[in-house]
Amino acid sequence: TVLTGDSSLRSRPQGPLLDAVEQLAGRAESTRGNGQAPLVLKGPVTGGRVSIPGDVSSQYVTALLMAGAVTDEGVEIDLETELKSAPYVDITLELLDDFGVDAEPLREGDDLAGFRVDGGQSYSPAGGEYRVPGDFSSISYLLAAGAVAGDEGESVVVEGAVPSAQGDTAVVDVLERMGADVSWDREGGELTVRRSSLSGVEVDVGDTPDLLPTIAALGAVADGETRIVNCEHVRYKETDRVSAMAEELTKLGAAVEEERDVLTVRGGESDLVGAEVDGRADHRIVMSLAVAALVADGETRVLGAEHVDVSFPDFFETFAGIGADIELVGDD
Repeated sequence: TVLTGDSSLRSRPQGPLLDAVEQLAGRAESTRGNGQAPLVLKGPVTGGRVSIPGDVSSQYVTALLMAGAVTDEGVEIDLETELKSAPYVDITLELLDDFGVDAEPLREGDDLAGFRVDGGQSYSPAGGEYRVPGDFSSISYLLAAGAVAGDEGESVVVEGAVPSAQGDTAVVDVLERMGADVSWDREGGELTVRRSSLSGVEVDVGDTPDLLPTIAALGAVADGETRIVNCEHVRYKETDRVSAMAEELTKLGAAVEEERDVLTVRGGESDLVGAEVDGRADHRIVMSLAVAALVADGETRVLGAEHVDVSFPDFFETFAGIGADIELVGDD
């Protein structure tokens, strides 16, 4: 099997996962020899024990657990480093359980040491159906838009906000700490947010890397200083999202300071003005810049808007539906 993708996917590090497949006696190669796609893979693997880093991508663990369940022997995963983005693995364990697959974390005392999934299992959801929860990474942009640009006396209501193990549900807590008027009807799966005066806070995104662009956009609007810490791993996504948000928000007039593991946005020193910004062929950068553009004085042109198709194809239609003035031009 040969796997490839667009330029952003071909830039993502896959080396640790390729090494894991090799440890399981499969063939896994990067055609360019750089640990990135295009990838050539050949199986089957029968299972076994693998060792991988936990601070590059939680998706390696997810992939091994999902595949390991249908191997003969199962897979045991040893973590070489602390696991970042841990809630995404929690989502995986929750999903596997819903599909009747047993998998579990392994601990040494109080420390997470790895994971194990038995082989010879099959995927069969109860009643033959599975209801997919709403995606809180996508929900974050709609909540942010309502908090910074909602009409006076009106509210933005987001449906499908069903509680789950998703780490990005933390966006609700972040908004509350910033002073947003937000409420969550967990039983009904509805989030309601109203335009609010926001204040800067410190947010650790060690477990919620996908929220960094949204929080950075909020920080550019909030009074005071917003510090996003523990964010170095966010540099290894479709693009270096730390640098991307620092550079593009600066174009809009935000006061931003970038360090290796910290992004500081000083909203109190920012005066956002419309400009041409580059979405970096990254869906999350595009959507977060669109949120900041709602507050910027004048017109903002976001290049590469088509990349929202990766996770939220009707994003701009949805944005227009809550009142944003949007014009889609050509492929931009």
